[in-house]
Amino acid sequence: MNRIMSIALKGERIAVRAATTGLALMLCATAANAQTVVKWLHLETDPRYVAIWNDIAKKYETDHPNVDVQMQFLENEAFKAKLPTLLQSPDAPHIFYTWGGGVLKQQSETGSLMDLTAAMQAKDGAWGKSYNPAAIQGLTFDDKIWAVPMKMGTVSFFYNKALFTKAGIDATGIKTWTNFLDVVKKIKAAGIVPVAGGGGEKWPLHFYWSYLIMRDGGKNVFTAAKNGEGKGFLDPAIIKAGDQLAEFGALEPFQPGYLGTTWPQALGLFGDGKAAIILGFENTEANQRNNAGDGKGLAPENIGRFAFPVVEGGAGAATNTLGGLNGWAISKDAPPEALDFLAYLTNADNERVMAKAGMLIPVAIGAEDGVVNPLVHQSAAQLAASTWHQNFFDQDLGPSVGRVVNDVAVEITSGQMKSQDGAQMIQDAFELEKF
Repeated sequence: MNRIMSIALKGERIAVRAATTGLALMLCATAANAQTVVKWLHLETDPRYVAIWNDIAKKYETDHPNVDVQMQFLENEAFKAKLPTLLQSPDAPHIFYTWGGGVLKQQSETGSLMDLTAAMQAKDGAWGKSYNPAAIQGLTFDDKIWAVPMKMGTVSFFYNKALFTKAGIDATGIKTWTNFLDVVKKIKAAGIVPVAGGGGEKWPLHFYWSYLIMRDGGKNVFTAAKNGEGKGFLDPAIIKAGDQLAEFGALEPFQPGYLGTTWPQALGLFGDGKAAIILGFENTEANQRNNAGDGKGLAPENIGRFAFPVVEGGAGAATNTLGGLNGWAISKDAPPEALDFLAYLTNADNERVMAKAGMLIPVAIGAEDGVVNPLVHQSAAQLAASTWHQNFFDQDLGPSVGRVVNDVAVEITSGQMKSQDGAQMIQDAFELEKF
């Protein structure tokens, strides 16, 4: 081999070694900078709230540079339609919004979700114990936790203080269902519409039937019914609740035409001072203002609130609450970082930030002081003391049975159906759903 060729070959070997070394360094650098992607699917449309989530995610990423939290959005109906398919695909979100109830239970039964029980109960249950126990309980099926709670809400009565004064009523005296019926009669005698009703969408009226079942039968009766045990929805306490709902409807407590009134219209009616009472969500004060004719509605200081009253002789307690329970479910193949981020997102500090923004009633213990609106704070205090928080019946029982529940509630309230027949319809729908 001549000298020139030897030098050339040597140079080539050096070049190859240099290239190999450079590639190795690049691979090491890439490995060092590799990030775990956490896909987070939500359906929040309010840009203010999304901005808060973005800020929380960025702070987490700063402390965890190996994690890339990617927020993904789907509109409400698209979310419901596409999620089942997404969960069975390689593109499944790691974290996604849930309303809890029957849909979450069905998802858990398909094997699409990660069982969070062990993670929540690790280290003496520190993570699980950081939330309101009623919230954890509401997201538990077959003794397994299937979602991380994010927020709770409760349905209660709101009233126009000026109209109550005009009718000579002291709201602090409303402790029982009988008290409430007497108040309805008295308001009507004063020439005032007692209650704003949104029968056009049906679900607002199922709140009355649900609460009466909770007050008459207590947790045991409803739990047995939804688990297909005992007499199911034909339990005497459930039929009695239907009879009481019919008695309420017979008083004609709502405005004329309530069966065609939408929920926003009912809120507007209350906000315009044309009805004394409305049974609504924790954000009723803000929503009545938004739906009032003048865009202002009732002044906050003119709105009072009281819990759904107990039923004399009933098994339910005044501390049993009905309302939303929303959280975050984790898909079965999600990385461990998804759990860690979710624990961070829903810790007391971050829930307090969200509560101060009016975004939610927190479920993280110790974050209640973030709620600044006085009426919402009352709801938060009631939820903090809740001994049984029941998700909306139409949500908890799943879409098929839930539709029947809403239909039956309207039919009974309007006197078009007997309580026994309504209970039988729900029982039939429940049994059909099982097959």
